[in-house]
Amino acid sequence: MKIKIVNKSKYPLPEYETPHSAGLDIRANIDEPIILERGERTLVPTGLFIELPVGYEAQIRPRSGLAIKYGISLVNSPGTIDSDYRGEIRIIVINHSKKSFKIIDGERICQMIVSKYEQVEWDEVKKLDQTIRGNGGFGHTGV
Repeated sequence: MKIKIVNKSKYPLPEYETPHSAGLDIRANIDEPIILERGERTLVPTGLFIELPVGYEAQIRPRSGLAIKYGISLVNSPGTIDSDYRGEIRIIVINHSKKSFKIIDGERICQMIVSKYEQVEWDEVKKLDQTIRGNGGFGHTGV
């Protein structure tokens, strides 16, 4: 599938880092480093603008290496980029660690997965069909 992209970043287009990667790595596109103090969050520009086909979304997810090594994650994970959005992709990054973290220009700060979706139409009823599980929720099958 081809997706239109405008790259106002100084970096190449997002890439899959390995042949079987699901996510494209997205880089920070900033003029100067951002110091993210513990518990702080910030909006990081990427310089990327995309036009997804109708019926597709881009999911923005944390990078596991940043999460385990530095406690860096995304506030709204996964974030969703809708097919009708035309603004710059910007990433809400949060520091969950006990130390400050420096985001540098060009750093891979998240990954993007393009996914097909379907919109639903509601069929309002008075009662739902029964299942063996029923309303068993959180932890109902044990630890």
